[in-house]
Amino acid sequence: MKLLLLLINLIWLISILIMIISSMLSKKSISDKEKISPFECGFNSKNNYRNTFSIQFFLIAIIFLIFDVEITLLLPLILTLNSSNLKVWFTLVTYFILILILGLLYEWKFGALDWLN
Repeated sequence: MKLLLLLINLIWLISILIMIISSMLSKKSISDKEKISPFECGFNSKNNYRNTFSIQFFLIAIIFLIFDVEITLLLPLILTLNSSNLKVWFTLVTYFILILILGLLYEWKFGALDWLN
């Protein structure tokens, strides 16, 4: 039993050493201007490529993801309509859609959907 544990630890140690050595050997040692610059369809970028994303773009992407997940949660509810209690089902769907509509109204009120700001 002790020999087996020693063998497993030895294999574990050897594999870690191999991973560390291969990581050190595979790193790029030379950094060219072409290698570290962004690729923009073969043209040199004329502007600063470290510009940040627009926060409106980020918020619209998050809202899209939320409503995309909402559809994946609503589809199984439609399939379970026949096999569930109708009162509980309608209550669940109503609360679910109400929460989403309130979230959308909140985003609309605070201007997350306005592109012109």
